[in-house]
Amino acid sequence: MQKLNLSQSLSQKLSPQQIQFIKLLQVPTAELDTRIEEELEINPALEEGKDEDPAKDDLDDNYDEEPIAEDRDVNLDDYLGDDYGGYKMQGDGNYSPDEENREIPISSQASLHELLMGQLNFLKLDERQKLIGTQLIGSIENDGYIRRDLDAIINDLAFSQNIETDLDELEEILRKIQNFDPAGIASRNLQECLLLQLERKEHPDDPTVQNAIMIIQDCFEEFTKKHYSKIQKKCDLTDEETKDAVHLITKLNPKPGGVSDGLVKTQYIIPDFILNSSGGKMEVTLNSRNAPELRISRSYSEMFDAYDKSDKKDKKLKETVTFVKQKLDAAKWFIDAIKQRQNTLLRTMEAILSYQKEFFVDGDETRLRPMILKDIAEKIDMDISTVSRVANSKAIQTEFGVYPLKYFFSEGISTDSGEDVSNREVKSVLQSMVDEEDKRRPLSDDKLVKLLNLRGYNIARRTVAKYREQLQIPVARLRKEL
Repeated sequence: MQKLNLSQSLSQKLSPQQIQFIKLLQVPTAELDTRIEEELEINPALEEGKDEDPAKDDLDDNYDEEPIAEDRDVNLDDYLGDDYGGYKMQGDGNYSPDEENREIPISSQASLHELLMGQLNFLKLDERQKLIGTQLIGSIENDGYIRRDLDAIINDLAFSQNIETDLDELEEILRKIQNFDPAGIASRNLQECLLLQLERKEHPDDPTVQNAIMIIQDCFEEFTKKHYSKIQKKCDLTDEETKDAVHLITKLNPKPGGVSDGLVKTQYIIPDFILNSSGGKMEVTLNSRNAPELRISRSYSEMFDAYDKSDKKDKKLKETVTFVKQKLDAAKWFIDAIKQRQNTLLRTMEAILSYQKEFFVDGDETRLRPMILKDIAEKIDMDISTVSRVANSKAIQTEFGVYPLKYFFSEGISTDSGEDVSNREVKSVLQSMVDEEDKRRPLSDDKLVKLLNLRGYNIARRTVAKYREQLQIPVARLRKEL
């Protein structure tokens, strides 16, 4: 039996202007110019340049659009892909203080796929073989590996290209591609990747190269687990021969598709904020590229005034007035969104600067205070999602280097004295312990916990393991050296 029920519910929807602001807020400095150029192309009512009329046009009186909300406690998931992972933020992206403090443009270079296709075209292949080669190159992932099963690629060729082939023919063309640059490309696993690189060494008959090949072919599992004594015994090698071969292997590239020597596009950080210190006073400013000069076209404003005062009975004239007003509205909304973006960025950065003032004095990461998104959101009276969008995509240039904003967010760890210190300080101490350990007898997680506890940090073993993984430090067994 069907029933009709009435129910009341409150919901809040974001206007198109609010969504536009949120999207602009996420855009990094390097992409803002492109976004503005796109808007200038599609909206003739928007122009570059400073508005010369301080009083502005009386046109504002004709606008009845909804103002852009500074911040609302609404769920944005229906509108945008959310990029903040919960209540707290892990600021693990670290940039070296030695990094140059100048803007570096984004390089524009050939993609890995384009480079491989260029090499494929140099091979003397018939049309059928070229199509098979193209399919194989299309199956190569970003790190340079082909993980798709070859039988599945055979099926792909049959269905998409109407090409019947077999494993022998596919592997024959695959081997040709595996001879392309960079060395190790189109490997199906790490073992094959390392072997391909060793076989292409300048002196393949060198004893060290031969020993390295033997280790990867016959003792790959032992090598991954660093069981060097088993390798020596199985391959009948001396300590020196094993050491040289292992050193050669560790210099190989495990991700041939991820190199940055012109084979893939390389991007560099362009800071959104500049921090200047003078006479003990710190001042943060926006990168000039974040403050473009935009104005509403005077000719469009005058056109609207003329049309608006004319006879409204003409249908075509009505459509023209509507079109012009839409463009003027969109131009004003975009200018307002850019200004609000600047204001939100500065407020967020100034709050971070105030909260982490001790760090910005000398760049000592042990001076970082525990700080989560909520701390800054409450300080500037904005939603956590807004702070997250700023922190996830922006960076600041200091005299110590360029740092992403998420670097300054971290959880707190209690000490014996009852104080809370940033987990970044604990990570720094942990990294120092690992750097200074005896590599022949590396410290286990249990020993690291005891050493940290002796220094006053109340930390559990699972937390040490988590921080070690975030710092990309392998377990003790894999840090062992000869």
